[in-house]
Amino acid sequence: MTDTTIPTVPAPAVKVQPDAGKKATAAKDAPNMVTLDQLAREMKMTPRDARLLLRLAAKQTKLYPTLGKDHIARQPWQWTPGSKALEEARKALSSTPAV
Repeated sequence: MTDTTIPTVPAPAVKVQPDAGKKATAAKDAPNMVTLDQLAREMKMTPRDARLLLRLAAKQTKLYPTLGKDHIARQPWQWTPGSKALEEARKALSSTPAV
């Protein structure tokens, strides 16, 4: 009888970060950011309507130059308090669209 052993290779070490760490980071960022939901409540409109108006306003770079630059596609709308983009978002949501 021959004794053949198969060498085993250890599995690569993969660091798994718990979700609790991500939630804690998000919780720290939340008070420092103004979200779309907060802004929509302030402007007394639904978040869906606010999102629609912000998308249209972000395309108008002459009227709202900072709004489109600060927003990253497929990311939530959020602003730092006192930022120029937040002022432009409020302006875009307060203006009535021409029908």
